[in-house]
Amino acid sequence: MFNKAAEKTSALVVLVGAPLTTLFLTTGSVTDPVNATKLFVAGGFGFALISLILGFQAKETIAHFKAYVIFSGLFLLAALNTVISSGAPLTQNLYGSYGRNTGFVAYLVLTLAALGVLGLRDRNNFKKLILGLQFAGVVNVLYCAWVIAFGDFLSWNNPYGNILGLFGNPNFISAFLGIFITTILAFAADRKASWRYRGIATLVGLIAFYEVVNSNAIQGIVVTAGGIVIVGFFFVRSNIKAAAVTYLYVLLAAGVGIAAILGALQKGPFSFVYKTSVSLRGAYWNAGAKMGLDHPLTGVGMDTYGDWYRRARSENAATVLPGPKTITNASHNVVLDFFAYGGWPLLVTYLGLLVIAGIAAVKIILRSRTYDPIFVAMFAAWVCYLTQSLISINQIGLAIWGWLLTGALVAYEYATREQNEDVAVSAGGKKGGRKTSNSGVISPQLVAGIGVLVGSLVAVPPLSADMKWRTALDSKDANKVLAALEPSYLNPNDSMRFAQAAQLFNSSNLNDQAKEVALKAIEFNPDYFDAWKILYYLPSSTTEEKAKALDNMKRLDPRNPDVLAQ
Repeated sequence: MFNKAAEKTSALVVLVGAPLTTLFLTTGSVTDPVNATKLFVAGGFGFALISLILGFQAKETIAHFKAYVIFSGLFLLAALNTVISSGAPLTQNLYGSYGRNTGFVAYLVLTLAALGVLGLRDRNNFKKLILGLQFAGVVNVLYCAWVIAFGDFLSWNNPYGNILGLFGNPNFISAFLGIFITTILAFAADRKASWRYRGIATLVGLIAFYEVVNSNAIQGIVVTAGGIVIVGFFFVRSNIKAAAVTYLYVLLAAGVGIAAILGALQKGPFSFVYKTSVSLRGAYWNAGAKMGLDHPLTGVGMDTYGDWYRRARSENAATVLPGPKTITNASHNVVLDFFAYGGWPLLVTYLGLLVIAGIAAVKIILRSRTYDPIFVAMFAAWVCYLTQSLISINQIGLAIWGWLLTGALVAYEYATREQNEDVAVSAGGKKGGRKTSNSGVISPQLVAGIGVLVGSLVAVPPLSADMKWRTALDSKDANKVLAALEPSYLNPNDSMRFAQAAQLFNSSNLNDQAKEVALKAIEFNPDYFDAWKILYYLPSSTTEEKAKALDNMKRLDPRNPDVLAQ
């Protein structure tokens, strides 16, 4: 028996929690205003959704979405396998590296959120998912417009010189705005859309696209163009009966797409698309692939790409382009990141989830030629996210939509089947076995609230640690800085903080403390290159310690002819 009250609560959680994950940040009390804060919100959101599934819809979810549930479980088991097998610090595997926070906990939360939307059935509730995305989009458009016109009112460091949105990075905001533009276009293309909506959507869309261009991030333009092409396909398909026209449209779109890809490779008429970052990504992708191939069953560890990049990069990458001084902690390709993190098990299970969603989308497309703005918006936004994920880094505020849309497409295929009595009957009908309220003592709202609390406790440690670290740095008290490095559940250690503390003490001529922290950094993570580098250059390091540090720097960067030149 399906619980309609639980579905209603789930839809409300999605409408509020998903955009809040994208929009929430804090600047005054942390050193990283974006990533740890978004993980914290996503934790409460994801656990709230899965709590509603477990409490009210578990049997039906397993019965109707067995393949997706199984692959989700296998994905988490594969991630847990790499956490156990990795030589990287446990806290790094769990919470991710500083400035990313895409470790096991992040993907646990994303997986639970995607499973949570399997409980949606009413088309209006799927629409709320898109409306939540559009709300987050409008807020970002307004914020970016203010920054362009008057300057930024947020007190954060902007090394890029471009708009950051509420993502802290021009690439992420440009990609998200491209997805946002796609969804409003999908609704505007609907014949039932009012001219007022179309006018407002056109104005907002043009402003958003201007901001995409202003970000100077090519991926936003790529995502926007791809989204427009997909929406155009469904519009042409539903409004022109001649199949030849649809085929011609697909051929033209494919031709332009292939030309654009060749242009990115400096070939053909679209060679202006090429940027040096394309070559850099090639080096990063090769390194990620090598990590996965060298560790096929376990990978190197969740969010541990940065510790292995120097060892995995090619000789050309280490000496020519990008060169020895250019280091990254992500492959700039989400699929390759999974391969590097967890080898074949993590990669295959992730791709399996995408294939299941893709099959669901194809079933919907083949089922009817009628223009369905909700499906078009979800599918186009999903493809746009996947496109972005192939050329960029995962970021929780952006990834939350990709994972939610993956689960939503699977759920929507089931919800829109003609033989599905639960959907065929109106909300007020008695047919189909829908419960209109919870027959138990515990309400869905209470269950969701408990889920928020549990999820927040699971995801809060990185945020709590960063707040404590910021307080210690602001105090300029050596004892408080040392105290902030003492590990606890709410204060997990991080390689970056150890390195920053050692450098801080060294610059303050506190040599004993600097060496103490540097040695702790090495003990915490022997594969962290900067820890050995700091130890090597500390004036209080002995000759033996310097020699050991140099040996380990060469171990971690074997293709660099001069590790001390960095």
